[in-house]
Amino acid sequence: MRRLRGRGKLTEADVNAALREVRMALLEADVSLPVVKEFTNRVKERAVGIEVLKSLSPAQHVIKMVKEELINMLGGEPAHLQRGGGDTSVLLIVGLQGSGKTTSAAKLALHLRKKGQTPLLVACDTRRPAAIKQLQVLGKSINIPVFTQGDRPSPVDVAQAGVGHARHQGQDTVIIDTAGRLQIDDDLMQELEEMKSMVKPDEILLVADAMTGQEAVNIAGEFHRRLGISGVILTKLDSDARGGAALSVRSATGAPVKFAGVGEKMDAFEIFHPDRLVSRILGMGDVLTLIEKAEQSFAEEEAKDLERRLRKQEFTLDDFLSQMKQIRKMGPLENLMGMLPGMDRMKGQVDLSQSEDEMKRAEAIINSMTVVERRQPVVIDASRKRRIARGSGTRVQDVNRLLKSFEQMRHMLKNVGKLERELKRGGRFPQL
Repeated sequence: MRRLRGRGKLTEADVNAALREVRMALLEADVSLPVVKEFTNRVKERAVGIEVLKSLSPAQHVIKMVKEELINMLGGEPAHLQRGGGDTSVLLIVGLQGSGKTTSAAKLALHLRKKGQTPLLVACDTRRPAAIKQLQVLGKSINIPVFTQGDRPSPVDVAQAGVGHARHQGQDTVIIDTAGRLQIDDDLMQELEEMKSMVKPDEILLVADAMTGQEAVNIAGEFHRRLGISGVILTKLDSDARGGAALSVRSATGAPVKFAGVGEKMDAFEIFHPDRLVSRILGMGDVLTLIEKAEQSFAEEEAKDLERRLRKQEFTLDDFLSQMKQIRKMGPLENLMGMLPGMDRMKGQVDLSQSEDEMKRAEAIINSMTVVERRQPVVIDASRKRRIARGSGTRVQDVNRLLKSFEQMRHMLKNVGKLERELKRGGRFPQL
């Protein structure tokens, strides 16, 4: 976009030069060629001849249009699950084997339970070895019931029985985990078509692997042609995949991406926000998702208590440990850093795996301290450091490094309090 600096009006040559780079970026992100052509043509139509606003540079104008068109291509607003008129909503989960279908079914059940619903998982994958057992293990781990009749009845009969069981038990949502294949075949589609006809699902959700890129178009297109999918769950969006599958699937089927799998843990599952993904693709970060993760991880009462302690300058190593645990609950550091604007430029320059190791080491060191040592680190002398290092499986140098980091943080927090008090008095910024 540097080439567009200083332009007062965007010419066709300017826009073509910029869109050539955008086209290459999209193709590298594994977006299908027809989708790329359609997208760049729409941006070009909007951009050519436009007068550049004084508040924006020409480059910013093009980026603004690229962002808006990407968001439109992904559906604009987050798409929500549809519910039928009955008391029990039926969700049919389909997809190829290996796409994360069974895990996604369990993650969706946990997500809906957090929203106050009472889901039932139904195990209809009677072909893949251990598929039923996998769903049972996942269901037990999140305390959600799983309905199964073993691998002998037909999947269609199991699905019907599962829906009947949920209605009898008063459960409001049925999530049916269906069989998959390594590739699409007619037997699979006939089975799913029959199941659709018998249980009449409110939603048919296709689980697609974000790593499949352009191949996602063919997979989604065939499932949509035979079943009429109503939405997509995109897995592995925390991987190196850059969103190409999301763009391709939406364009090929018109069905919105409704949920995204963003990690291996059962709670690493979120509503898909087109604008947030686009911001991450363009390196603008995703601060809203970061805030939501923080709100889920940090209890309000704990935060208020910590604020009170900070104001009184009572920050201890116990508080330090608690904050590290809360941060780790939010997910891998690499994912969190990716949500901050501009941090994509830092990739490769910061070893985040090393930072994760440092946090684990710090936890071990603090856990090896006595109550007095955590509350009054000043008592930690050389002999205590040696004992703490032995107890935590670390070196004395690691203990020293942690204590130094803690003191630096205490000093910083103390100065923040000083700044706040000075500003409340209407004074000038103190020397920090």
